Amino acid sequence: MPPRWVRVRGDGYAAPGVHGSGLAPRLEHRSEPFAGSLDAWRLQVSGADAARADLDLEDDDRFEVAGHDTVYRRFGHTVGRVPVLTDQWLWVVDGIGHQLVGTVAAAEYEDYCDVFESVAETFDPHADRQSRSA
Repeated sequence: MPPRWVRVRGDGYAAPGVHGSGLAPRLEHRSEPFAGSLDAWRLQVSGADAARADLDLEDDDRFEVAGHDTVYRRFGHTVGRVPVLTDQWLWVVDGIGHQLVGTVAAAEYEDYCDVFESVAETFDPHADRQSRSA
């Protein structure tokens, strides 16, 4: 995660400081056992995302990131009354479905999209298991 970002409830990190939107940019990594394909993981995750208020899918693509087959999605929605953009990367590695989610107020997206992308580029599906066994 980015330096100086603070750990928040759940598996997330938030940018420190006061943000004009009242909403701190946030990054979260979630993982769970998943025996299916990357396309099946995309369908499962996108079904859950459909419940978000005002969902507007802007991008949905598949390519390689950090040496792994990856689905990238960007979508707009609202959190409270704040319009936000979410960047989402999905991976299935060794029977685990991973998603990295970066969410920021839409007005601040240009300031944080490169931060989100740089975190995705360092994805290591084994890092979580390594830290638990240490």
